[in-house]
Amino acid sequence: MQRDLGTVAVVAVTFSPGSSLDSFLDSLAGATTRPVDVVLADNGSTDGSPERAATRQGVRLLATGGNLGYGRAANAGVAATDAEWVVVANPDVVWTAGSLDQLLAAVQRWPRAGALGPLIRTADGAVYPSARAQPSLGRGVGHALLARWWPHNPWSAAYRQERASLAERTAGWLSGACLLLRREAFESVGGFDPSYFMYFEDVDLGARLATAGWLNVYVPTAEVIHAGSHATSRHAAAMISEHHRSAWRFLSRRYRGWRWLPVRVMLRVGLKARELVALRSGRTDSPVVPQVPTDQLQRGESA
Repeated sequence: MQRDLGTVAVVAVTFSPGSSLDSFLDSLAGATTRPVDVVLADNGSTDGSPERAATRQGVRLLATGGNLGYGRAANAGVAATDAEWVVVANPDVVWTAGSLDQLLAAVQRWPRAGALGPLIRTADGAVYPSARAQPSLGRGVGHALLARWWPHNPWSAAYRQERASLAERTAGWLSGACLLLRREAFESVGGFDPSYFMYFEDVDLGARLATAGWLNVYVPTAEVIHAGSHATSRHAAAMISEHHRSAWRFLSRRYRGWRWLPVRVMLRVGLKARELVALRSGRTDSPVVPQVPTDQLQRGESA
């Protein structure tokens, strides 16, 4: 017997999102037949688009008080709702018809799902590898060293799960560009780690959910389109440096303790070298760390 999941909350973290927010909300109307409570957790927009959007029925504006970073703002947005199921999504996502209902239908099939993510297409229609393995040193080093010059090398393919069929399955982590979260699971692990200003919140969340016994479930029958990182493109150099800071934070915690000291030294040196290469090229989508990229608006797309 299927249960009624009730109202679904949708939290979008905004930072001067422009017209993409209108597309997000317009398409959301066709993504589900359920009642939706939309919360715009705004990190200090100056373009007026969140205020205009909040005049729509069912849309609320939550001013966070400044640019708190993605995870902290998302946590505030989730706390402002009482729905059992909460979507956290970038405001430059475009929903396809019925896509949110497809995600919600998967809930019945996966009673231990803590997070569910759709198939994500880029603006040109390509499938983005949004359900990936958790980091490992072996695959990660191969990915970091070779992905720029040999995009489909076996280490990158294994990390990105590029050769996996487009079938419903569990994953190590799911892209934070669009996530359906079970409130019980999200709260049980303390939500997004606020120490990440941007980048790696979704990798970290997926790891902690799995450790707590929840599943990260990829639902490719649900499709969304992710237009891209318009916010990060305006501040590329700062975002590259922030990407590497978050990478170091994640990896240094993963490989803590004295016996991992040589590994941490290697990773620290490698990250600094990758940062310099990325800064010279001006790209935030370079494979800057051993297979721990992330992808969200206000953070950009990573390898």
